[in-house]
Amino acid sequence: MSSELHGPVAPPTRSDGPSAAPTRRTFIATTTAVGVVVAGGALLAEAPAAAVEAPPGSRVYLTVNGARRKVTVDNRTSLLDLLREHIGLTGTKKGCDAGACGACTVLVDGRRVNACLTLAVRLEGAEVTTVEGLADGDRLHALQQAFIDQDAFQCGYCTPGQIVSGVGCIREGRTGSPEEIREWMSGNICRCGCYPKIVRAIEQAAGRK
Repeated sequence: MSSELHGPVAPPTRSDGPSAAPTRRTFIATTTAVGVVVAGGALLAEAPAAAVEAPPGSRVYLTVNGARRKVTVDNRTSLLDLLREHIGLTGTKKGCDAGACGACTVLVDGRRVNACLTLAVRLEGAEVTTVEGLADGDRLHALQQAFIDQDAFQCGYCTPGQIVSGVGCIREGRTGSPEEIREWMSGNICRCGCYPKIVRAIEQAAGRK
């Protein structure tokens, strides 16, 4: 047999032209880049639509301090924000905004509620009374006058909620003793510590003093 058949085999020559098939690394890099571009374009295309989408709103009819009102509000609006921001009744205060301090207490159909936890859209046909609606013209409500007589406030921030809650406490007949008043007013916090005077003011307005 000829010796040429058993000689060394020459290595394959490297083509100077483009490869017929991409390498694994090239394929991954290209696919990732295209995916980022496509995803980014989709997000940019959706952004204007989301920006112009208005939140759901509702029209509500309710009575506030004896006046019939029609309001259109975002369905997420609290009664507290409705009173302060839409109607301009700023006597009702925003304290903790979590239902723990009682600064936002108002009466809804005669019942004490925390306005910060009450959705305005759920009050169709309701009657709401705030601290501004307690007086009769220039004549203060008996409890408002009692707070002055008993000096039942210092900074005054919690006073509107204390007075409205006290009115509810009196109407509910929860004024049989100082201990009962404290129990049924426990949802209203006074950071100035005027609790003894607040109790005396409620006793005065209830006719016990």
